[in-house]
Amino acid sequence: MLSQSQRTTILELHAQGISKREIARVLNISRLTVRKVLRSNSTQVPPLSRPEKATPYHQQILELMQTCQGNLVRVREELAASGVNLSYSTLTAFCHRHGISQPPQRAAGSYEFQPGEELQHDTSPHHALLAGKKRKVQTASAVLCYSRMLFFQMYPTFQRFDCKVFLTEALRYFAGAPTQRVMIDNTHVVVLCGTGRQMVPVPEMAAFAERFGFRFQAHERGDANRSGRVERPFHFIEHNSWRVAALPVGRT
Repeated sequence: MLSQSQRTTILELHAQGISKREIARVLNISRLTVRKVLRSNSTQVPPLSRPEKATPYHQQILELMQTCQGNLVRVREELAASGVNLSYSTLTAFCHRHGISQPPQRAAGSYEFQPGEELQHDTSPHHALLAGKKRKVQTASAVLCYSRMLFFQMYPTFQRFDCKVFLTEALRYFAGAPTQRVMIDNTHVVVLCGTGRQMVPVPEMAAFAERFGFRFQAHERGDANRSGRVERPFHFIEHNSWRVAALPVGRT
């Protein structure tokens, strides 16, 4: 479909006495298209009036939004499994137009990071399907704040030794360490005493950080948004990665 600027150009060239054939050649469009624009004598783009592909599956989409907890990626996969092939863009546009999607979350703050400046690390308990049984695991995650590159592994428990193993694996995966800090919550695995900027790391962990050229820093108590880069992927990990395979140790 021609844009408003293209339609304006056609009308202006025609007003200057340029032939339809020449206008079509210059704009690389058909003469039929030129004639339609001249006949309408309007620069406004006509609205599309065609049925939406997802309309017959409206009720099914509503039900899947509930069972998939609002995850449109999962909704599309479940539709495909039932023989309904919709592109992701078609599905999201349909949900947006009909108010099906969950309301967008408002940003709690804005944080800017330079390349390699900060890495955020956190853990979260989840239940993974291992050998046919649901088992509780600790999911450790690390995210480079500038690129949002993600690395995660799952552990039966997560103690100080596990933390050092995990961060070493993460830095190998990222092919480098942050130049300034690794942001954490006020976890006992790293913290000796204090919270936030007053946090003092365990000497063992401080020596580990010094070996890689960074320092541990904890966000202020109650300010979990400061670790938003690493918090958000936990939902993605739990609702996407484990459906394919649940392993004792996994990574992106």
